[in-house]
Amino acid sequence: MNRLTTAAFFLGLASIAPLCAQTTAKQLSIESFRKSSTKITEESFEAKLDPQNPVYRERIKDSYGADRYVFIITPQGPEGDTKITSWKAGLTDLRHAIFNNILVVSQDASLDPAANLNWLNPEKYSQVPVKARRIIKVDSFYVVLEVKAYHFTPTDSPYLDSMTVQVEFSNTDPRTRTSP
Repeated sequence: MNRLTTAAFFLGLASIAPLCAQTTAKQLSIESFRKSSTKITEESFEAKLDPQNPVYRERIKDSYGADRYVFIITPQGPEGDTKITSWKAGLTDLRHAIFNNILVVSQDASLDPAANLNWLNPEKYSQVPVKARRIIKVDSFYVVLEVKAYHFTPTDSPYLDSMTVQVEFSNTDPRTRTSP
């Protein structure tokens, strides 16, 4: 009888564990190849993306109030196709535009999931879970990306018809902040 109770307990636990794992948002962080003392004017905003408004662009000011960076989210999809399967976030330094995206670990392509935190890909087998909170340190500030919602049309399709992304620019490490 004791073995049966123990087996039933672990069977019940095994059936609940996947549900807990699906609802727990992961937090991942990386550091960009860019390292300087530049700080920014802190701000946060929500980017609402869809096929009619597939690109989001925002100028980011440095701590002196001057336009310093351009943050952009662009659609991704099969080559030659107009459908959207994901979005990618990028940040360009207006003073050093030679690097088209400083939200990455290096300018070279990488298979390391941590190197792809800027890719907002809801595909089932994506390297980074779409709902993961992404923290990227650039220079002396942090960029936080978090997909709040996304929708496929039709629902069993790989094509997105919308995505909402919460974006935060902060001079303090968001991993060390205490919650109220």
